[in-house]
Amino acid sequence: MNFSSTGRTIALDVGMRRIGIAISDALGITAQGLPTLERTRIREDLQHLDALAKDREAVRFVLGHPLHMSGCESRQAGHVKEFGARLAEYTGLPVEYRDERLTTVEAGRVLRSSGIGREKRAKAVDKLSAVLILESYLATVAISEEGGGDV
Repeated sequence: MNFSSTGRTIALDVGMRRIGIAISDALGITAQGLPTLERTRIREDLQHLDALAKDREAVRFVLGHPLHMSGCESRQAGHVKEFGARLAEYTGLPVEYRDERLTTVEAGRVLRSSGIGREKRAKAVDKLSAVLILESYLATVAISEEGGGDV
């Protein structure tokens, strides 16, 4: 895992119909949700994400890695890894994976407690899941860099 926080990171919660998207600030401190991508064809999805990365000057992608609670890969994990390989090849940017167990559950809990209606909640859960994936990644980077340098 490359723990350099220089440059923006884009996190993706890759689903079969939608991709939740979040981006960090240039210092790798905060995560902000972006509009969810309604999936069409793989080539169009890759083009959209490549344009986003170039426009926002991103240096890496972090994809949620859907695992079962046991830690074994789910069927969706294979789809995500295949998508990640194609994304890396298409954009030329590194792709990393982050355990996303419970992010969708947590996103749903947060949105339910906020009082957002069911329809809006369904549309927002992918974005919030991507934000949670990115926040987890950024926290790991911060801890790694803190432990590796002079305090």
